[in-house]
Amino acid sequence: MKKTLYSLMLNDEVMREVDMLAHSMGTNRSNLVNEILAEYVNYVTPERRINDVLNSIEELMKPSRDLRPVIAPNSFSVSLKSSLEYKYRPTIKYEVLLYKTHEDGLGEISVNFRTTSDQLIGAMTGFFRLWRSIEDAHLLPLLHGEKIRYSLCDGKFTRSIAVPLKDCSASELGSALSEYIRLFDTLLKSYLSGRLSAHEIEAAYYSWLVNTEIRF
Repeated sequence: MKKTLYSLMLNDEVMREVDMLAHSMGTNRSNLVNEILAEYVNYVTPERRINDVLNSIEELMKPSRDLRPVIAPNSFSVSLKSSLEYKYRPTIKYEVLLYKTHEDGLGEISVNFRTTSDQLIGAMTGFFRLWRSIEDAHLLPLLHGEKIRYSLCDGKFTRSIAVPLKDCSASELGSALSEYIRLFDTLLKSYLSGRLSAHEIEAAYYSWLVNTEIRF
């Protein structure tokens, strides 16, 4: 959203209170005044929509025992920690990062893992490659030309979030992203433990895909 410099005559006492509030929120005067005015005229800024989506994810994930959400103040991301069902129960971290503009998509989902186990690295790499091949086969044809970018480097798997073809509210988008991460986490653990084969992982993904309305 384009921003322009404006000059306003404001009461000094009011601005002192605004500055104090902005400081307590970890933001600055301009951002806070912009949000206050946007709320007053009932306009949803990109920042407000991102915040609403992330708050929705946080609320939906709070009851979960497997995924623990953490939102950093004044950031555009939410992190979720999960423990793998693997020997010493290593921890992985999911992060959902949303962009203010959508030229490069809606945002990205990353999976961060730190381990020195070559066996675990190999198994996780195999799952990430399987996941991409499944989405290439089943999801991409439904996105009507939208692309998904993937990367795997230094213990981090990243997948871009395409802009959904269906208009959706912040709560609907938050719910869709939450369900996607739950699915990914469940199938990753099932794959690593040997409970599900690659074919069964694909079948579970396809079953989820045909029953979800918001695809990204």
